[in-house]
Amino acid sequence: MCGIAGQLSPQGLPQREPGFYDHILSTMQRRGPDQEGVFLDAACALLHRRLSVIDPSGGMQPMTIGGMTIVYNGELYNTPELRNELQSLGDSFDTTSDTEVLLRAYLRWGDACPQKLNGIFAFAVYDPSRRRLFLARDPMGVKPLFYARRGGSFFFASELKSLLCFPEIPPQVDSRGLYDLLFLGPGRTPGYGVFRGVYELEPGTCGYFDETGLHLSRYWKLHDRPCTDSFESASEKTRWLLEDSIRRQLVSDVPIGTFLSGGLDSSIISAVAAKYKGPINTYSVDYRDNDRYFTATKFQPNSDSDYIGLMERHIHANGHRVILDTDELVSGLFEAAEARDLPGMADVDSSMLLLCRNARKTSTVILSGECADEIFGGYPWYRDPEVRAINGFPWAQTTDYRASFVAPELLSWLDPREFVDNRYQETLRQADILPGTSPLEQRMKGMMLLNLRWFMQTLLDRKDRMSMWSGLEVRVPFCDRRIVEYLYTVPWSYKDYHGQEKGLLRHAFRDLLPKEIITRKKSPYPKTWNPDYMAAVSRLLREELSGTNSPLLQFLKKDALLSLCGENRSLPWYGQLMTTPQTIAYFLQLAHWMRKRNVEVIF
Repeated sequence: MCGIAGQLSPQGLPQREPGFYDHILSTMQRRGPDQEGVFLDAACALLHRRLSVIDPSGGMQPMTIGGMTIVYNGELYNTPELRNELQSLGDSFDTTSDTEVLLRAYLRWGDACPQKLNGIFAFAVYDPSRRRLFLARDPMGVKPLFYARRGGSFFFASELKSLLCFPEIPPQVDSRGLYDLLFLGPGRTPGYGVFRGVYELEPGTCGYFDETGLHLSRYWKLHDRPCTDSFESASEKTRWLLEDSIRRQLVSDVPIGTFLSGGLDSSIISAVAAKYKGPINTYSVDYRDNDRYFTATKFQPNSDSDYIGLMERHIHANGHRVILDTDELVSGLFEAAEARDLPGMADVDSSMLLLCRNARKTSTVILSGECADEIFGGYPWYRDPEVRAINGFPWAQTTDYRASFVAPELLSWLDPREFVDNRYQETLRQADILPGTSPLEQRMKGMMLLNLRWFMQTLLDRKDRMSMWSGLEVRVPFCDRRIVEYLYTVPWSYKDYHGQEKGLLRHAFRDLLPKEIITRKKSPYPKTWNPDYMAAVSRLLREELSGTNSPLLQFLKKDALLSLCGENRSLPWYGQLMTTPQTIAYFLQLAHWMRKRNVEVIF
């Protein structure tokens, strides 16, 4: 994995101060601690930082072949097939890196090459003869790519912090950006980068920029098709697709492991990895004294520790337990906001950051279970008839509650409920559904698309930024486009087999895992239950608001914020994990981020 950035100015690059590009490279150092490279000509600058995973000696970037230059962040999982196909067409290779395969694929198939790729990627290819820059992002949006246009120039980067290094892109947030932060956060509108005039290349999108402007198109989207497979056939196909995805993602020239929570998804990945690799390193997170304070809820019915131990023994894993203290979680909030470039999921982010940092001591590549709940219907809102019947994002049903913290002058821009509903309806309209589909199936396909476009993107943002901040590559086998395409067509009755969430997935791997894992009710990523955490973040928020200089007071009500302190309310801020302590922490991250990035609010 890597960090990329660059600028194309067809009329000619501006003169930059000495060390300008070095500064941008330094912002990507954590994404790519092993190597760096720069390409410069009269019109284009391409910057790259590398985390070496495949062919450490031969995959240096920027890479130039046939007059074309590429910077690339990601991994291709069909590299062998692509290399064989290209060789059959007359191409030869100088390295074993997937970077060379990707660039030669572009030279062979041009702008159509993303359709040939199976992997996670964001890349840019520069053609100096046409002063043209081609960009593409993977179908699931695992790897990030932000961009902005200013005048006749185009700027791009893996992360916002690198993009904001260009003086042409000031850190300004207008009413639209604030609405994303306050009414959708830690989610973001697809394609929108929060800062004014900043965008993110959407998943499954490619295009080019030249002197005629920016031209984007969607090369991949979900299409509904009749499913003629029986339940047993669907189970067998699911098993084959997922095992194939995991097997492909175990290819690495550096140490590899898995995240293990003791839940179904991570246990499947860990068991399949052990099947092909033998005893592997697994990494799990818990919180000191959590067994003392844990409280079962409908979202989190039991803790993970016993199930982790069961899986470690089952696959003979080299298990690594990361036990976090409250003080670590609190102090990690601000580093996590810097890593993410935006306020995020509070201690859920900081714990992931600390887990990644510990995993990096013994592994460079990790496999993780994101996307399983989205495509197999694992979240509670898939199966709760009352929630299913409500219009709106099922993980964010508290718009009025959020609005209670916001200053009236900001609310005058647009009704928050209308803003959120517009985003919701825009997404649903994109759902491809066959005529004659039953109302239940229509709803579940719409729910799957909503989760892929929104909730999953929040989790992928978290996983990418926390892992890459630690110099760790995380791969997500459930995000394989083939699996997602197939699961979109599978009937809901298969996914709900025997009335249990992810019933199809449980059935497909029933012989690989202990019965206790197969029958375990879904439990989300663990969070701390220690009351000291609530006390700590409450104290910090009171300190933040004690004077008149807090950036939060530009658009939030002080009394409403203070009312959160010491009062654990039942209303969630976002999803299953962000209740009152995490809501407080979100506001703390927001304040820290605004100071760190010198954010100017315009409304």
